[in-house]
Formats: sequence, structure tokens, C-alpha cells
Amino acid sequence: MKKKTHLLPGPDVHGLRELPGLRVEGYSLQLRDKEGFVGDQVSQAAFRELLERWRKRRRKAGTDPLGREHSRDISKKQLDRVLLKTSAAGDLMHGAIEEFAEELAFVIQRFTRQPSWKKVERIVVGGGFTESDVGERAILQTAAILEELGVHVQLGRLSHEVDDGGLIGWVHLAPPAMLKKHDAILAVDIGGTNVRCGIVKTRRRKARDLSLAKVVRREKWRHADDDPNRTDMVERIAAMLEDMVRYCERKHIRLAPFIGIACPGLIRKDGSIERGTQNLPGDWESRAFHLPSALWRRMPMIGSGPTLILMHNDAVVQGLSELPFMRDVTHWGVLTIGTGLGNASFTNTF
Repeated sequence: MKKKTHLLPGPDVHGLRELPGLRVEGYSLQLRDKEGFVGDQVSQAAFRELLERWRKRRRKAGTDPLGREHSRDISKKQLDRVLLKTSAAGDLMHGAIEEFAEELAFVIQRFTRQPSWKKVERIVVGGGFTESDVGERAILQTAAILEELGVHVQLGRLSHEVDDGGLIGWVHLAPPAMLKKHDAILAVDIGGTNVRCGIVKTRRRKARDLSLAKVVRREKWRHADDDPNRTDMVERIAAMLEDMVRYCERKHIRLAPFIGIACPGLIRKDGSIERGTQNLPGDWESRAFHLPSALWRRMPMIGSGPTLILMHNDAVVQGLSELPFMRDVTHWGVLTIGTGLGNASFTNTF
């Protein structure tokens, strides 16, 4: 009997679950305990709050070795420098990291008890938290704690820059016919703090499995600092994309008429968002709002072709950026530690 292959569906289907050789088992999983969503306990903000609690205890006993600045206002680089020192401040950081790692291990343990995560053998961890030494140390300690708990799952970091994961993953979701005729695609990664927009070269002639796909130009907008409304965000994203198109024209990059949008939340097949956008400004879950259409009205054509715009969950897209490097396991997942905790699980079906 001939083996069934999964083909990409029509261009109006967003949030794909079946891809050639891969099935998305689930994403945007929301687990609760008595304190709320368990994922909220292991976000970047949660780590800063945890660190602040450690500092308050130190203040009661004497002085705070990190000074007067609130933990949320201390930069990642500052915290990384403190971590390297043998000092009271360094000891405090190690204590906070250890407690955060315990929380993360608990969350992963909860995830692995769910049907869509039960068989996961390896988890790739991305998101802004992991791009620091503090984040890397927390991941290493989490892996050790999981082993002690008897949860035998490998933990690893993205194999490329954190800012690129939510862009590169789109080469595995774009229609293959488009990739054959063009050098690059446009991709957008929308997060609760930042928006990243970039040009992704497929480099498929060098690697047919797209393992060498590369972001050749990227713009990052920290929208949380500007406090935009939803309309402002859409306009700014469109402007960023238009700038990328002009760059490709100047550099003679053959750009496919395709835009991939990675966004938090559960994405319906029609491209609307069911839930999970609480960290974005305004109501992104309204049935009256459709981001792909809003952007298409600004960019109906790229080059000589009509623009195809697809949406998917940001954790799924980040996970797919690692697809070529996950062929040695059958079941795997991704966690993104940023403004919230993104998650997705996959099964290789080759």
C-alpha cells in the first residue's frame, strides 16, 4: 500500500497542523493551578519578580547587593555580569536562578503529563530569556532537576539567534513552489514586547532540507516602550515590511510574494485568533479583526505576484526553525520563554 503523504492545503488555511513529514500535536497549551496559568510562573517577568523577592529578603537582613534599582529595570547584561562574580550579588543571582529552574522543571513535568506532550523526547527552548547567561544557566539547571525528578527529556537551545527563530521557521510553512522560484520570503514575529520583521533567504540550493536558511536583514521594534494601540501596530508592521521589499529590490533579491506572520495565541483556520493574545495591545481576538487581511490591503502585490499571507502561532514557527535538526527523534517540543510561555509539540511522521 502506498504511503500517504500530507500535502500543504490551500492558501486560505492558517495554523497548519499537518506538514510533509511532520504533525503539530498541539500548541498554546494552557494549564492552570491554584495561582493561575502555570506558564505565567516561568516568564521573563516572573523571573524578575522572583529576583525582587530574593532581594527583599536580603534587605530585611541588611543591604541589597544589587542596589536600589528595581529588578525589572536591570538589563540582561548587568545581570549577566553579576552572575560571573563571586560575591553576595552573585550568590543572590544563583539562588534566584535555582528557584526559577525548579519552577520551570515543574511546568515541564506538568506538560509531559498531557496527551500532546507525553511522548516528547527533546525540548528546544527559545524566547528572549534564553539569550542571556542567566537564561542559559537556568536551562542547564532545569535539565538537571528534570533528571532528578525522573523526567527523561533532553533540553536544548535554539541553534540560531533567538530573534531569528520566529522568522526562519516560515521556510517550512511557505508553499514549496514559491520557494523554488525565489531566493527569499518575508516573515514577521509578533511578541508581547517586540515585533521582529525580516528577510529570510532559503538557501535551498545549498541545503534542500532548508537547514541553512538565514535571516539576511531584520528590524526589531520594542513596541512595549511606545505603548501603541492595535491599529498603530498594524501600520508599523506594514511599514517595516514595505521597507524590506525596497531592500530586496535594491539588492536584487528575488522575493517571493509571501508573508508569514508568527503571533501568540490559538490561530483559527481562517486566520483569526481564538485566544492567547492578552499580552498584545488592544483586542486581537475580535472577529472583526483579521491581521492577514489588514496587511494584504497595504501590500496586495509583491513583485509581479499577488501576496499570500499566512498566520501561525509564534511558538510553532520557532519550533519549525529547528525542524532539520530534529530528525533523529520522533517526538519533540518547543518552549519560548518571553513575555509569556509559548509552547508547541511535534511528531515527525517520516
